[in-house]
Parts: sequence; C-alpha cells; structure tokens
Amino acid sequence: MSGVIRFSEAASLALHAMVLIAAERDRRFQIRDIAQALPVSSSHLAKVLQRLAKMGLIDSARGRGGGFALARDPERITLLEVYEAVEGPLEVSHCLFSTPHCGGDCLLGGTLGTAGALIRDRLAASRLSELASVLQRRVERPRGKPARRERRG
Repeated sequence: MSGVIRFSEAASLALHAMVLIAAERDRRFQIRDIAQALPVSSSHLAKVLQRLAKMGLIDSARGRGGGFALARDPERITLLEVYEAVEGPLEVSHCLFSTPHCGGDCLLGGTLGTAGALIRDRLAASRLSELASVLQRRVERPRGKPARRERRG
C-alpha cells in the first residue's frame, strides 16, 4: 500500500529548520543550535541542510562566522519548495494501493485525490515568512508565571 502524502522526518526537519532560520534573518545558524532547538540528531540535520543548500534555499559558509542563512527572501519561498527539496516532487495519489484494484471505480471516490490536492495547494500557497512571523510572535511574547493551582484540603 502507498500513502496519500508522506512527511518523512527529513521533510519535517527541513520545514522546522527553515522556519527557525527565517525567524532570525540577521543571524547565521550553526547546526548544533538548530539541533538543540528542535531537539534532533545533528548528523541527520546536517544532511537535510546540505540538501536545502544544494537546492538554493539556504546558504552555508564554513569557518568562523559561518553557518546557515536563507538564500532568498522568505516571502518568496513556499513550504512546497522546502518539502520538494528534500522529498522530490509531491505527487498526489488517488489510491492507497500501489496498483489500483478497483478497476477505475474507487470505493473511496475522489476523497484521496481531493485531500492530497488540498494539502499540495496549501503547501504551495504558504510562504516561509508566514510561519516565521508566527514563531517570532511566540518568542517576543513575554512568558508569565504559571497560574497557581488552589490546594484543596
């Protein structure tokens, strides 16, 4: 059986790392900083970041003052681009079986194709800048003390 749309750990790492990097555009990120923030394996993250750099989504610089930064304006980077940089082209499946068994008359109707197309369209319409602004607001929001719970005796 095949999936409708697959989000691997690598795709998840790519999306999360790109949001972190986009939220602080004036900073170069070290792998260890991103790995610690997410918390994930540094070696797996390094492979994902290399793919993103190869696809021209981030720049990497070695040495002192080096690290990773966005290569383009986050307003011009879609979540679909980030996903496809890691996973390859996102294909919308209309069947859960790798070889359809329904003879063209799917028991599920067009549900899978419709759901897959909605996800693809949403990723294509969503800009990295949108998620980065959500993260920025979370960081800027002061954290208050947790509410005290009343003890009952």
